[in-house]
Amino acid sequence: MRQCRLLAVTLLLSFHGLSVAGETPLQKSLATVDPQTGVAWFDARDIGVEGKAWDDTEAFYDRLPARAKAVVRSPVWNLSRQTAGMCVRFASNAPSLHVRWQLTSDRLAMAHMPATGVSGVDLYVHTDDGWRWLAVGQPTATANDVRLIKDIASKRRTYLLYLPLYNGVASLEIGIPQGSKLWPQQVEPTDGKPIVFWGTSITQGGCASRPGMVHTAILGRRLSRPIINLGFSGNGKMEPEVAQLIAEIDAAAFVIDCLPNLKSEAVAKRTQPLVSILRKQHSRTPILLVEDRSYTNAFLIERQRLRNQQSRVALRSAFTELQQAGVPALYYLSGNELLGSDGEDTVDGSHPTDLGFLRQANAFEPVIRKMLEQKIQHVNQ
Repeated sequence: MRQCRLLAVTLLLSFHGLSVAGETPLQKSLATVDPQTGVAWFDARDIGVEGKAWDDTEAFYDRLPARAKAVVRSPVWNLSRQTAGMCVRFASNAPSLHVRWQLTSDRLAMAHMPATGVSGVDLYVHTDDGWRWLAVGQPTATANDVRLIKDIASKRRTYLLYLPLYNGVASLEIGIPQGSKLWPQQVEPTDGKPIVFWGTSITQGGCASRPGMVHTAILGRRLSRPIINLGFSGNGKMEPEVAQLIAEIDAAAFVIDCLPNLKSEAVAKRTQPLVSILRKQHSRTPILLVEDRSYTNAFLIERQRLRNQQSRVALRSAFTELQQAGVPALYYLSGNELLGSDGEDTVDGSHPTDLGFLRQANAFEPVIRKMLEQKIQHVNQ
């Protein structure tokens, strides 16, 4: 099996679940200094990009390997060139932080999703109370240059910068005042493995207002785990070609959340082969099968309600048969738990708002924690 790794610096684990790249900052020789502003620019590739599962990509910020182009359907390939789930984790003592990024598409926003989520970058800082949002880079063109923060006390802090959810990135640089320092960092859990999410537009992040608000990013911060986001808008279809690629990843857990893109017949046909593909390479890695979220207008629109019911019956039936066959470390999450009962957490009855993503993270978190804890218990037995 081809073992995949996250592209980042090897780091040490701290009590916050954050690892530090020693005490050596990035060399100044790696920076490009703007003589007019005094800003030293560091390429994100030199810092380390989290959320990549393969290093043999056609372009650096692609989510699938180059060889996938000849294997998966073209919509999946095109969507894999968008940077959903990727982030840069670093520390700096700078009093101000700048970012400049070059997008691959001039489609900065969508009718139901703002440019900050589609094409923006999103900055979080780690505090004594955990992660806190700090600033968002608002895109105005394909080439963007933004000062995210200024005039803060010069103190070493750890940051997370999330990349766009629905656009591609050709280049990304982080800028600090000349004389300040920047250290690479990365989450490094005990086993060093990421959680892999495979799903639809919802997994990819539609329609979060900014990249750090999608539930996968929220869970990454809460669980101190690297996240691989393989959400493909409209194209999370449990296809064996994609499953074979995902099976290459040495993951802590696999989360399969494809039902919003599948009707019940396809769910019944594809679920067990998908699990078999993963189990062939990963005999005990936890697998979570997720029902589709309830359409928020399904209480009145019967076809929406039936779509939820039928796909869930198919998934539950496949799950039961797999359990009866003795497939280990298999978990299930009900769709009724993913959104609230008030109907106030989507933009269109389907795609979550930030409130919807927060609720999804709350639903996923206890199940994934249980999966990871039971995996550790099994390893220690």
